[in-house]
Amino acid sequence: MKRCWLVLLLAGWAYASPAIAPSTLIANVPGRTTISLNGAWRAIVDPFENGKSSGFFRDAKPHSKSDRVEYSFDASPVMNVPGDWNSQRDQLMFYEGPVWYRREFSYHKRPNTRVFVYFGAVNYLTSVYLNGEKLGDHEGGFTAFNFEVTSGLRDGENILIVEANNVRRADAVPALKFDWWNYGGITRDVMLVEVPTVFIQDYSVQLALGSQNEIAGWAQLNGGQSSQKVTLEIPEAGVHQVLTTDASGRVTFHFEAKLDLWSPAHPKLYEVILSSGDDTVRDQIGFRTIEVRGANILLNGKPVFLRGISMHEEAPFRDGRAFSQEDAQTLLGWVKDLGCNFVRFAHYPHNENEIRLADRMGLMVWSEIPVYWDIDWSNPTTLSNAEAQLRDEIARDHNRAAIILWSVSNETPVKPERLTFLKQLAQDARELDSTRLITSAMNHVDNTDPDMRTLSDPLGEVLDVLGLNEYLGWYGGRPEDADKMQWKLAWDKPLIVSEFGGGAPYGRHGDADEIWTEEHQENLYQHQLGMVERMPNLAGLTPWVLMDFRSPARMLPGVQDYHNRKGLISNRGQRKLAFYTLQKFYKKMADAGK
Repeated sequence: MKRCWLVLLLAGWAYASPAIAPSTLIANVPGRTTISLNGAWRAIVDPFENGKSSGFFRDAKPHSKSDRVEYSFDASPVMNVPGDWNSQRDQLMFYEGPVWYRREFSYHKRPNTRVFVYFGAVNYLTSVYLNGEKLGDHEGGFTAFNFEVTSGLRDGENILIVEANNVRRADAVPALKFDWWNYGGITRDVMLVEVPTVFIQDYSVQLALGSQNEIAGWAQLNGGQSSQKVTLEIPEAGVHQVLTTDASGRVTFHFEAKLDLWSPAHPKLYEVILSSGDDTVRDQIGFRTIEVRGANILLNGKPVFLRGISMHEEAPFRDGRAFSQEDAQTLLGWVKDLGCNFVRFAHYPHNENEIRLADRMGLMVWSEIPVYWDIDWSNPTTLSNAEAQLRDEIARDHNRAAIILWSVSNETPVKPERLTFLKQLAQDARELDSTRLITSAMNHVDNTDPDMRTLSDPLGEVLDVLGLNEYLGWYGGRPEDADKMQWKLAWDKPLIVSEFGGGAPYGRHGDADEIWTEEHQENLYQHQLGMVERMPNLAGLTPWVLMDFRSPARMLPGVQDYHNRKGLISNRGQRKLAFYTLQKFYKKMADAGK
């Protein structure tokens, strides 16, 4: 009966629109044969955008003393990849525009081998060239992409050139204004990926919708034809399935299996092996169900309370974008220290290191695309951009058990064109992945009654889970106002209070009513936590935010200094008083079985 209910629920979201184009991403790049291109790249800053007209992608050099070439990668300083240019050079702290990168590398060709160049992320507009020939372009600062380079690779020395441009645009996603640093550059790993001539490009291996003992999914070959064999193995579960591709090189499967389910208390991962011809891909996959029933979120059929925190992909202990395994270990270690079983990766798809570590640590995840504040809602190109970022986010992470929620937006204004835009994204998410829940962080409330707030954003109609950002006591009112505030919801759906909080630099002390002090932040948390306990349909919370992060919108000298100071931990790893307040609250919730 449960399965039927879920199928009918999902079938109810049927909007008349074409499906978005499939992703070209290679799935599970960490499980492939790869060659790292990380390290020192030569970089030319190009504020007047001369690079294309001057042919930087050719990496020209003067061959005689009379040759005029007005650029030189050889004479340019290095930039570390992965990394952002803002934190690597003081003079580039606020820079927005193009920077050209060059990496020389050796490669020796092997027979029956195809090669792709893979970028974890580049912010924001990217053009990629190999040996003077353009491979392609990419838009979006937080999604992975790859290009095939098999035919363009030389046997020996090669030159890879990348133009990264982080200029903000009104028609982009995100658009002109957002509350985090616009870190430019090649911010995540770059690598060559080697695969056989015919290889398994993508696959989905998950529990069948509504079942805890049936596996369903698919695998897609690249370069393959019909009637090719694909083998799926899960040795620990005794699974060995031999399947045959259809005319498009695709197989689907659905079979019973006895499994230990993944949960925060028991983050069980199974080795999953897919093979076809000369290709073998290994992955670590957890199996769990996630669904909504009334006001409850059910994990593996049982209600679960999401004890969470929001976080940015900000590097701990140093300036810049987080990118390493060590960064992920530190940040998610702090999340666990808080007593969390849930984390909101705001406001964009985070590094794959963080996603996979959450899988292993047993942290449920809210994953989001950067449809943030106001964007160009009526522009079809902007919608296509948002859809592509959603598609590639899901393509990279759809086998990760940790992710339970796809979020389509954060704090967007209520207007008809925005509702149409976000309804389309919700539909897209369900078409791409029917096994997870859809949410959004909303902040439109009816406050005509001073002692009552009603979450009434019409977007709530198409969501599975309601997200609410509210800052009572910080952006309006006093912390004590929360004591008498009542809340109503326009829909009988689970509620996650996705943001609340207030700012305080670490070590700034004073009375509880003195703004910008740790005591004031602590006091605000105490009143907020008392309020959220009374809120209807409460299924979880992710206060704002784990750690202080850089933001050009936060300018108050001596207090903010271009940082959002709402973190429970400073950007140098120091824990504020409010950290312990939330930690104590979560322990109380956990002790009560929530």
